[in-house]
Amino acid sequence: MNWITLTSEKEVEELANSGELSLIYKHSPRCMTSLMAFRNMKSGSEADYAVPFYIVDVIQNRDISRFVAEKFNIRHESPQVLIVKDGKCVFDTSHESIVLKNISAKISSLDKELSN
Repeated sequence: MNWITLTSEKEVEELANSGELSLIYKHSPRCMTSLMAFRNMKSGSEADYAVPFYIVDVIQNRDISRFVAEKFNIRHESPQVLIVKDGKCVFDTSHESIVLKNISAKISSLDKELSN
């Protein structure tokens, strides 16, 4: 799986304007819950990754993490998963609710729903 690291507001803006259904994972390498969620997110097969996966390190890129929260009008949490499309957050979850198989199913459901 190829994660794309978001490190600038410009990259977040481009993602928001792309129109693609995408996933953003906000990760803290200092947090055990975040490390466990990240391990879970990386455990899938290619079939689980039907959309681009982006990652923001909330420690190294605190400003970008805050910008993501503002841009998509969500409350910042870490760890946190956002599924975004057309500049909007269409789903978000955090902490122990970050389970790849559930998120994968949600992506499939949203992809069908938003394509109609």
